[in-house]
Amino acid sequence: MKKHWLVYISARLGVFAAVLTVFMLIGFGWLYSTLIAAALSLAFSLIFLNKQREALSSDIYNRVKKNKEVGIDDADSDLENDLLDQK
Repeated sequence: MKKHWLVYISARLGVFAAVLTVFMLIGFGWLYSTLIAAALSLAFSLIFLNKQREALSSDIYNRVKKNKEVGIDDADSDLENDLLDQK
């Protein structure tokens, strides 16, 4: 699972950094460069990183599904469940 996170986030941050660097070198201000880089990296990821995003989404879905089926053992959840059951 961590591999998909690393690939997707690294690709997005890489595109963001590259676009930010280009716009800063051109002479745009830091605020405009950051906003443009964020918008372009979002567009790039929506268009070109679909496979990585789907793999990440599938991993997240499977983890949430597993946690719902198996449950998570912790004292706070047990205490909260006991209090709710008493009402």
